[in-house]
Amino acid sequence: MLYRYSADKNGRPVKKAVIYTKNEHPIKKTTIDPDALKIITCLRDNGFSAYIVGGAVRDLIVGKTPKDFDITTDATPARIKKLFHNSRIIGKRFRLVHIFFGDKIFEVSTFRSLVDGTVGNRFGTMDEDVMRRDFTLNALYYDPVKEQVIDYVNGVKDIKAKRLMPVIPLDIIFKDDPVRMIRAVKYAAGTGFHLPSKVRRAILKDSGLLSPVSPSRLTEELIKILNSGSSYEIVSLALRTNVYMHLQPSACALLYEKPGFEKKYLQNLKNLDALIVVEPDACLGKKLSYIIYDFIESLTDWKKETEENPNPSELYARTWSQCRNFILPMNPPRVELEYAIRTCLKKLGVNTKIPKSAFTGKKRKSASENGETPKPVAEKKKAGQPARKRRKPRQRITEAAVIADAAEVVEVV
Repeated sequence: MLYRYSADKNGRPVKKAVIYTKNEHPIKKTTIDPDALKIITCLRDNGFSAYIVGGAVRDLIVGKTPKDFDITTDATPARIKKLFHNSRIIGKRFRLVHIFFGDKIFEVSTFRSLVDGTVGNRFGTMDEDVMRRDFTLNALYYDPVKEQVIDYVNGVKDIKAKRLMPVIPLDIIFKDDPVRMIRAVKYAAGTGFHLPSKVRRAILKDSGLLSPVSPSRLTEELIKILNSGSSYEIVSLALRTNVYMHLQPSACALLYEKPGFEKKYLQNLKNLDALIVVEPDACLGKKLSYIIYDFIESLTDWKKETEENPNPSELYARTWSQCRNFILPMNPPRVELEYAIRTCLKKLGVNTKIPKSAFTGKKRKSASENGETPKPVAEKKKAGQPARKRRKPRQRITEAAVIADAAEVVEVV
């Protein structure tokens, strides 16, 4: 076992971190993604330090295969961008770099400073960066070159003891960033770790701080829960800590108001977790169907509706608007929500089909947002060429247009 030292204000060495050598931790270099190794090697060869950090190190220690390999370094985003042409800088509040290898995306962050507190935007040192991490199990650094784990906060011991401990003091951790409450619940339930009573009390006290959090951040966290394979455990704990009422307030209202709804809702989450095991790459719409099915089923007597209403497009339109309100503040891609609704309606005896052409406009927009070059619609006229007949302008795709198109191609099973 080695130690990492830093100098205090008087220049004297101060022990900062424990370094677990190759034979003192379970991580094997062969389990590291080769492209992550390429990034770290390139940064090191150009004079920078670089480490794998966060959830990937945690997962490797407990024997899981990480979904992502996040990297941290002392190189600034601009310098990283110059070293990797297959990258782009993202973020407004704090800039990060995404490096692309085929379908894989590696997130590279620069060490952050404590000068402006735990949510400031200035770059700093590794000694400062670790104190910006939320919980000790996510505050470990792995050096794949020396095959060492660097631990400033007793994270290795906390992982072995299966306890979730905050790095940032409890009186400010959730006030600085309320989303950390969702992550605390997610980490504890998803890993089976113990959530200390003092952390639980702090979450219960501060859960109201989640109210003003942007829908985009809440959507991101809820999608992670749906993809986790542990949604039942996470949502159950989120309900007990008053966190879920800010993620899905309408669902929580039904859980308290309708007898039996909670049991069916949680059972569907168990079914979702079973789906993730056999079909981890299932589309988001299929996963969303598990959290909206019970709500859709409770809307009406579907057997009677299909007998009395020969036009299921009307049923689809009404269901879509009610589901959209039901899942707020979550704001998933429209195509995925529509897929989820059609899946649920089909189970209830109503089959609706929406033509693929209805989403052409969205796909074109998506391509431009991703930096792709859209196909040219028209070319400039060259000298001497006859004038071409002007094309009729494409109709703008709207919610009403999608539902109108759907009305022409619906049928009852």
